[in-house]
Amino acid sequence: MVAAANAEVKARGSDRLVIAGASAGTVFEWYDFYLYGSLASFITEQFFSGVNATTGYIFALLAFAAGFAVRPFGAIVFGRLGDLWGRKNTFLVTMTLMGLATFGVGLLPSYNRIGVAAPVLLIIMRLIQGLALGGEYGGAATYVAEHAPAGKRGLYTSWIQTTATFGLFLSLIVIIVARTRLGEEAFKAWGWRIPFLVSAVLLIVSLWIRLKLNESPVFQKMVDEGSTSKAPLTESFARWPNLKLVLLALAGLTAGQAVVWYTGQFYSLFFLEKTLKIDGVLTNELVAVALLLATPFFVVFGWLSDKIGRKPIILAGCLLAVLTYFPIFKAITVAANPQLAAATASAPVTVVADPADCAFQFDPVGKKTFASSCDLVKSALATAGVSYANQAAPSGSVAQVHIGAINLSSFKGESLPPAELKKQKAAWTKTLGSALKTAGYPAKADPAKINTPVLIGLLWLLVLYVTMVYGPIAAALVEMFPARIRYTSMSLPYHVGNGWFGGFLPTTAFAMVAATGNIYYGLWYPVVVAGVTFIIGLVFVKEMRGAKIEA
Repeated sequence: MVAAANAEVKARGSDRLVIAGASAGTVFEWYDFYLYGSLASFITEQFFSGVNATTGYIFALLAFAAGFAVRPFGAIVFGRLGDLWGRKNTFLVTMTLMGLATFGVGLLPSYNRIGVAAPVLLIIMRLIQGLALGGEYGGAATYVAEHAPAGKRGLYTSWIQTTATFGLFLSLIVIIVARTRLGEEAFKAWGWRIPFLVSAVLLIVSLWIRLKLNESPVFQKMVDEGSTSKAPLTESFARWPNLKLVLLALAGLTAGQAVVWYTGQFYSLFFLEKTLKIDGVLTNELVAVALLLATPFFVVFGWLSDKIGRKPIILAGCLLAVLTYFPIFKAITVAANPQLAAATASAPVTVVADPADCAFQFDPVGKKTFASSCDLVKSALATAGVSYANQAAPSGSVAQVHIGAINLSSFKGESLPPAELKKQKAAWTKTLGSALKTAGYPAKADPAKINTPVLIGLLWLLVLYVTMVYGPIAAALVEMFPARIRYTSMSLPYHVGNGWFGGFLPTTAFAMVAATGNIYYGLWYPVVVAGVTFIIGLVFVKEMRGAKIEA
């Protein structure tokens, strides 16, 4: 008996080293995937320069979201393989695909060199990344959970949850070092490629770590007993009892978890740099500090979920997001760009225009010219990062912009020759800029006026919500499904939630802001989704803490 106990302790110690290795490998995979989101502004200039600035940025975000769009398909393909021929073998394949696709982005020619082929190739690389990541998470979470001792499943799997934040943190560090060493001009021209190319080194290290791993003991036992699933897709999605669990896992857990996660770790990044006009390097540094301070709470909430359950912590994070996102982001504006906040309050901007004169300025092929008086006003305000209200004007009237007590009339550019339109647009934009400056609107955030401690505290709070919803999610999903189809079953709701509900959040929120002129309007997307998850999870999702996962 003593010998058996000592053997078990030794095995558990070895397991912890193996789990640490699995987590380290996943850090590098997330590093690869997050690079694109952090460099969206540079991607816009390199690969979408053939369209207008607003459309280009939305396109860059769509290319970012494309990787998320295919993640559920990767979950199906690699989830099935993971249940058929093992957790370890599957995530070796996903890692290799991820690393090669990321390295490839660093070698792609720009739009100026090969035209439309450049964004096409970029999206192909993103699709490969998304497919690979779709198979990664389910394997890593299942692998770790199936090694964890009883009563510590939440704690053990929470280390996997930290890898996403560490991956983002690592990507931010590499970007910051490259930008500061090369300078903004060199980084903008070619230095943005360096973080992608560095992934080749990380791929080699990650593969070396993963090759040292043993197969999951639960899967190995099923192989020895001949009880592995022969048709994991059919068992997972064609039989109602399990399909019902898949749908509940999506609507009652992962959808809300995803939007809270991407709001805290991605949308906040876009909001600071694109909307509040904070310098890109400083933005990355602020978010990196907040991530570093909040990351230990993944493990804290994972550990706590072993004591009080997964569901209460996840749903509490969703509810807090619903109740506090709007005040938090308004406070971020005050702390990050107090001049903008003061000008918005003292000299609110209103666009008075014929609604029929205002287009939704999204041009996929870059051939359309938005030259109506309303479009010219809204395009200039969006570029300046100024929030505005809309007011209807009589049909056929020329759009006006009210900046506090200052009134400016736009002009009708539809009938002007291109050269004349460009000239008048430049002159009018300059006049608008002078009026905004007079009203107190800054062209960029003043670093000297940023309330850094408060801003980092607010960003930390957003990431704390992330740790609440994400820390226990792996254990919650693993415990919902039987071992023979676990990889397949848990991967799909996780990646539909994170790939679709979460991955499309930056694009959707930015488009909502661009359409309405309200810089906070995009927050309705995560608030509504998190609210729905809270209600469904509270009513229909069963707490599974401590459930047996060997069968």
